[in-house]
Amino acid sequence: MIHKGALVLGVLIGAAAGVLLAPEKGSVTRDHLKKEGKAIKDQLSSDLAEVKDDVSKAAKSGKDKLKVELKDLASKTSYKTEQAITFLEKQLAILKEKNKTLQKTS
Repeated sequence: MIHKGALVLGVLIGAAAGVLLAPEKGSVTRDHLKKEGKAIKDQLSSDLAEVKDDVSKAAKSGKDKLKVELKDLASKTSYKTEQAITFLEKQLAILKEKNKTLQKTS
């Protein structure tokens, strides 16, 4: 079974490679990478803060409730991972279309 985090990392690397190989000016590509990187970093920071807060609350609430909180946390984490995958799939679809256009004109 593939860990979702590894899958997200793989998709991120693939998306970055696709952007780097896109036939745009270097400055445009770098700017795009900076913006996407910042957006991903901000989203991951936000998600991490939320998860950290949830774990802190769960730890304070007691052992029995901790089990319930951990199940909720796993569900939330899975949902956030799914959102990240969907975002990356959309970005890859854009890159794929751009690549098709270039193949037709070459």
